[in-house]
Amino acid sequence: MSKLNESAEVLQIDHLAVTFATDGGDVHAVDEVSLSVRAGEVLAIVGESGSGKTVTAKTILGLLPETATTSGMVLIGGDNVIAVSKARLRQIRGTGAAMVFQEPSTALNPVYTVGWQIAEGLKAHQKISRKEARAKAIDIMTRVGIPDAEHRVDYYPHQFSGGQKQRIVIAMALVLNPEIIVADEPTTALDVTVQAEILDLLRRCRDEFNAAIVLITHNMGVVADLADRVAVMYQGKLVEEADAVTLFKSPKDPYTKKLLAAVPFIGAGTARAKERAVQREKKGRGEVLVKAQGLEIEYPGRLGKAAFRAVDDVSFEIAAGEVLGLVGESGSGKTTIGRAIAGLTRVTGGSLKVLGHEMLGFKESSFRPVRHDIGFVFQDPATSFNPLQTIAECVAEPLIVHEKAENALDARPKVNELLEAVQLPRGFGDRFPHELSGGQRQRASLARALALEPKLLIADEPTSALDVSVQSKVLELFAEIQKEFGFAALFISHDLAVVDMLADRIAVLYHGKLVEEGIGEQVLVSPQHPYTQRLLASLPVPDPVAQASKRKELNRIRKLEQEGVLLEAD
Repeated sequence: MSKLNESAEVLQIDHLAVTFATDGGDVHAVDEVSLSVRAGEVLAIVGESGSGKTVTAKTILGLLPETATTSGMVLIGGDNVIAVSKARLRQIRGTGAAMVFQEPSTALNPVYTVGWQIAEGLKAHQKISRKEARAKAIDIMTRVGIPDAEHRVDYYPHQFSGGQKQRIVIAMALVLNPEIIVADEPTTALDVTVQAEILDLLRRCRDEFNAAIVLITHNMGVVADLADRVAVMYQGKLVEEADAVTLFKSPKDPYTKKLLAAVPFIGAGTARAKERAVQREKKGRGEVLVKAQGLEIEYPGRLGKAAFRAVDDVSFEIAAGEVLGLVGESGSGKTTIGRAIAGLTRVTGGSLKVLGHEMLGFKESSFRPVRHDIGFVFQDPATSFNPLQTIAECVAEPLIVHEKAENALDARPKVNELLEAVQLPRGFGDRFPHELSGGQRQRASLARALALEPKLLIADEPTSALDVSVQSKVLELFAEIQKEFGFAALFISHDLAVVDMLADRIAVLYHGKLVEEGIGEQVLVSPQHPYTQRLLASLPVPDPVAQASKRKELNRIRKLEQEGVLLEAD
């Protein structure tokens, strides 16, 4: 199927430099980068936000804005993408190189069926009938693992899950059999189980289509799982390049070592958890702030459909000063439980007591006085902040709402204390949310959650979309702040390694049911439930050799699942 033999270089980047013109002066995003990729090879370009990896990827397809000035060469099939005409560039896109974007929800048009969107690329490059285009769309959807493609080809994007939408985007990239696939953070914010499936799909793309893959990511576990070679970028420069096994075993550049050291791994939080357990034994267990018994939460059905039970017979406790890690994939019910504790989702059965208040049938008027004792850290601070307010005004908002301050000016001394507590300079309070990086915004979000000195903090996937180095800093900060302020916390995540760094106990949700609960050593070292075993096997580790063994274990578990052996436990 390949257009080129395996030894051919399908992409050659030579002394690429990209500069953006801004009001504050020129920004050198990419500085003299040279790379090459062969057919059937996976090259991972890694680095934190601002390293230039995504700008490099967009240059391959000529997707840079007009404010960019580019020099050097990007050769695809003999064409220099930087210098070709717009007409030729349109021909190269799709057939020479195709892109898998980071967020499939924004890459797909919500008003067209997925079949129409796949066929659009075919029609742009070939004279093809509507019937033939539909047949090819069905075929490629089947090949990327979309079940019942004959019918689902007429579905709209919102009718697919996150992982399936990513498969659709990959199908759009593959349909014209390109020589190069550029995958920009294709697994960011996906559950670890779905992430493992997408990585398997990309591996099959490489093997079956003999396509070269340029993988842009900050997840070193994903790199270890998929990449043949790795290029590390830092502040626009290429600081290290090697085959995957060599780079992970013997990194040379200090920045590469720093990236690898920042990756969370199972067992990282064991010592901290033991220390906290000893302290709790000395003090005795504190007051139980949250107690769920047989908790049930149902969403009413619509248009004649039955109600959907998102949480089914769940029981757990959170004591004062304790961190409970709640893990599970999308749809497991973990966010629903967090929202119910905060009084944002109605409890429909069982019992849920929060700070002494029963949430089943609660009235907002009686619960309102308790709200100042509950803080909430959202998954995406960029959307939870008002873009028209400064950071200081955003952090001051809870103080004003609960009448602890008359206005933002009155609250500024307290805001300055909070910013310093989360290791942000006071001057950042005068900036707007878009002027802060992702990690800085998440620190500001934590400051806002702590404004009223809550007894209980709910953190819903607060680090899922952060770079691994930034994530590490935010997790360390969270642990320090929790120790200093002493609040109890429900930490929601799909990443067991992240939860292991913070949690005193870990609870695993699967399809709305609590299938396993215990301290980290019990749940992560000796998991009893098959679903927990699959979660652990799906979590990539930053070591190509160890990851190959984990992949075999995951395939074994999947095979047993297909045979109906696993995931039948209550």
